Amino acid sequence: MRIDIITIFPEIFREVFDFGIVRRAREGNLVDVRVHDLRDFTTNKHRSTDDAPYGGGPGMVMKVEPLVSAVEAIATDDGRIVLLSPRGAPLLQAKVKELSTVEQLVLVAGRYEGVDERFVDATGAEEISIGDYVLSGGEIPVMVVVDALVRLLPGAITDPKSAEQDSFSDGVLDYPHYTRPEEFRGLLVPEVLLSGNHAAIQEWRQKRALTDTEVRRPELLISKN
Repeated sequence: MRIDIITIFPEIFREVFDFGIVRRAREGNLVDVRVHDLRDFTTNKHRSTDDAPYGGGPGMVMKVEPLVSAVEAIATDDGRIVLLSPRGAPLLQAKVKELSTVEQLVLVAGRYEGVDERFVDATGAEEISIGDYVLSGGEIPVMVVVDALVRLLPGAITDPKSAEQDSFSDGVLDYPHYTRPEEFRGLLVPEVLLSGNHAAIQEWRQKRALTDTEVRRPELLISKN
């Protein structure tokens, strides 16, 4: 898989993908991550990527020309283009799975007050948000998307079952986890997990996953039904 990132701050990404699962996936040639400086696609001497908004108002808007030029230079015919934006659809695990299957993913990090709407119109970019809050820019959301989908690539995780059991993978939260010691400040590991009865352990985990989801994120069960 190839992931291309378009940003005005490429230096932010220099080390962030050199750790953990993403690093191993890169070293194993499971994913090719390329970071592009949007300013390289500007045509004015100041290499400006933003301008004042039509209609007035605070802040600046990212210009359409360099963004479209960057996408046209980078994206292949099968490339999937995604703009990270607070206006986008929420990023859910189902979308992460979908994106992990494409051959090329072009991630565009928005900045300032937003991106000229004609960029979306001209490129057909899909808008995705990582949550109902506003960050300074799309760089951190890009990192979130890359980390979430790379761990789903075949071979990225030593034990694929680990990813299959994560929260949201089957529409509910993950069950609670415990490790040594058996007792900590009076808090005990549930007895069933020490029993060696795998059927009982599996049943307990399924029940806890459902009850914890019902208490913490009931909307997940509603959407699942």
